[in-house]
Amino acid sequence: MAVAEIGLRRLASQGLAARRCEHPAEVVRLLGALQAQDYRQSLWAIGSRMHAGTVAGIERAIEERALVRTWLMRGTIHYSPPEDVRWLLALVAPRLRAGDERRREQIGLPKAHISRAAKLLAAALGGDRRLSRPEVMQLLEDEGIATGGGHGYHILWRLAQDGLICIGPVRERQQTFALLDDWAPPEGARELAREQSLAVLAGRFAASRGPVTAHDLARWAGITLGDARAGLATADGLVSEEIDGAEHWRAAGEELPSATARRRTYLLAGFDEYILGYTERDAILAREHAGKVSPGANGVFRPMIVAGGRITGTWSRATRGTGLAITLTPFAGTGRGLAANALPEARRYRAFLGLPASSKPVVSCGERES
Repeated sequence: MAVAEIGLRRLASQGLAARRCEHPAEVVRLLGALQAQDYRQSLWAIGSRMHAGTVAGIERAIEERALVRTWLMRGTIHYSPPEDVRWLLALVAPRLRAGDERRREQIGLPKAHISRAAKLLAAALGGDRRLSRPEVMQLLEDEGIATGGGHGYHILWRLAQDGLICIGPVRERQQTFALLDDWAPPEGARELAREQSLAVLAGRFAASRGPVTAHDLARWAGITLGDARAGLATADGLVSEEIDGAEHWRAAGEELPSATARRRTYLLAGFDEYILGYTERDAILAREHAGKVSPGANGVFRPMIVAGGRITGTWSRATRGTGLAITLTPFAGTGRGLAANALPEARRYRAFLGLPASSKPVVSCGERES
């Protein structure tokens, strides 16, 4: 029974089935950091954890610098609170940079090009300016720094890891870049010793995703298992319990989902934290269906249907004018009454997109995935 309850308990701890937030920054602070490599999906990952989140409101929060988007955990793009991004980078970046040297050599990127690019971008982005990705690439090319063969992306990644740049707001559907100093000023940064940062990180992770194991934390943050264990052991406000023979950690004041929340059907974003970062996903996703959520195990995660704490299918949406159509693709053996059960969530998603309340979403089931 404890294993069967894990998914439901995580729905509550992640802010999906309980304690929904009022502001986008609250969501990110609750989770510590939130995956954001797919920009559009990341907006719904935030909005689904809010009482009344909207695309416009979340993008306004980004523009107002209440969130910082940059490469953090595991070297992938995440949102972070501005006051935390620097100590998070100090904690996770050294291991990533060690691997970066091997990758830099593999693609034939001269080390001197990284240092030259740093000087160019520091000057070009000074004065609170932003450049789109094409503009950054053109700047580098004009200065004799080749960006093909993955060089340009690698340079951006490395300069973000070094704390020079971060990702700014989307402009005309283009990712922009800015100086991290302009988005997370050093004078406002929280300063933590390494042991403190491990404890704070572990505390937030377990409280916002529990029940979790030390292996889960190590995987999600990209830190060693020893560091994960040390952080969990010294974090404030956590308790441990044994589930299926393994030690799991959670918040001491864990909030459990209500009866209503347990019966709800949730439409979660692709790359949602509900699936990411956990070493074992059997408690929320049957192994035979894993490839339907992440086809080919290629690192891409589809939007997910969750019912009873388990992932039961995938979904997609289409908009035309003010109309919204949501197509549900349940796994084999699931789906009875699914369209009706998903309608309340579809209405939330319609409001999130800013479509008028008079526009009723159309929810239908496609063919089941066998």
